[in-house]
Amino acid sequence: MKAKVIKSTGSWYICESEEGQIRARIKGKFRIQDLNTTNPLAVGDVVFLKKEEGLETYMIHEIEDRKNYIIRRSPRNPHKNHIIASNLDQLFLVGTMSMPRTSTGFMDRMLMIAEMHHIPATLIINKRDIYKDKDFERFDLIKKTYENIGYGVELISAHNEEDVERLNGLLKDKTTLFAGHSGVGKSTIINQLIPDLDLQTKELSSYTHKGKHTTTYSEMHLLPVGGYIVDTPGIKELAAVDIEPEEVSHYFTEMKDLLPNCKFNNCLHREEPKCAVRQAYMDDLLADSRYGSYLKILEEVSSIDYWKR
Repeated sequence: MKAKVIKSTGSWYICESEEGQIRARIKGKFRIQDLNTTNPLAVGDVVFLKKEEGLETYMIHEIEDRKNYIIRRSPRNPHKNHIIASNLDQLFLVGTMSMPRTSTGFMDRMLMIAEMHHIPATLIINKRDIYKDKDFERFDLIKKTYENIGYGVELISAHNEEDVERLNGLLKDKTTLFAGHSGVGKSTIINQLIPDLDLQTKELSSYTHKGKHTTTYSEMHLLPVGGYIVDTPGIKELAAVDIEPEEVSHYFTEMKDLLPNCKFNNCLHREEPKCAVRQAYMDDLLADSRYGSYLKILEEVSSIDYWKR
């Protein structure tokens, strides 16, 4: 029986098939494969089930090849990776200008990871209903920066009906990963998009102004307009995996077309002579925040500690 993994709780998986939702466990061989991941299966995987002999439970015995996936360094085991979700049509990176503030560094890391796995991404900036003038000024700068390099940017309030309808138009008939820090309102947005769902939400910490985790496992939800949302636990830290230093610039969209014009094929765009990327930055053709994010990621993946993990 063919099915789609819609929720993972560790040792058991909830799968959606033509017969409805089925609780299944994984066959042992998946656990010994050299995947270097904490989870051999992820939400979004298409699997094949067999009923266990003499039991009412099912066993997952095969997984269909993934068309793509989002992966990051495991937050619990730095020596392993964690697949967040697979078989995605797009990624919505949910952020906020304040309460809590999403940094451009985090945005750039998430967008780079999406580029690595050929997943289109859109920035969804939530909580416009609470912003002050300085927040709107920062949003205008972010909108200009990211739209100039090809990303969609949407300013919304999860409590505004027109904004929710606008999101429905972008989500219809697609499988979309919602990702972002805790506290940015992912669960509140999803509750508005799927009114019967009633996901748990929590207020921000009054001390830190940071979010509290409400989603503990990745889970896929069917949208009334068609398509799926993949809800993920809030991401505190994000590190790309399996990337060489000279590859980082390939996943910054505004740098890709410049790379053939660099003098050296393995140019890292720091202090090398006749570097087209560095020249573009000096000519104010690259945003300061984006180039700064690039240098920070480059420093991380160039470090010995990164490859010892």
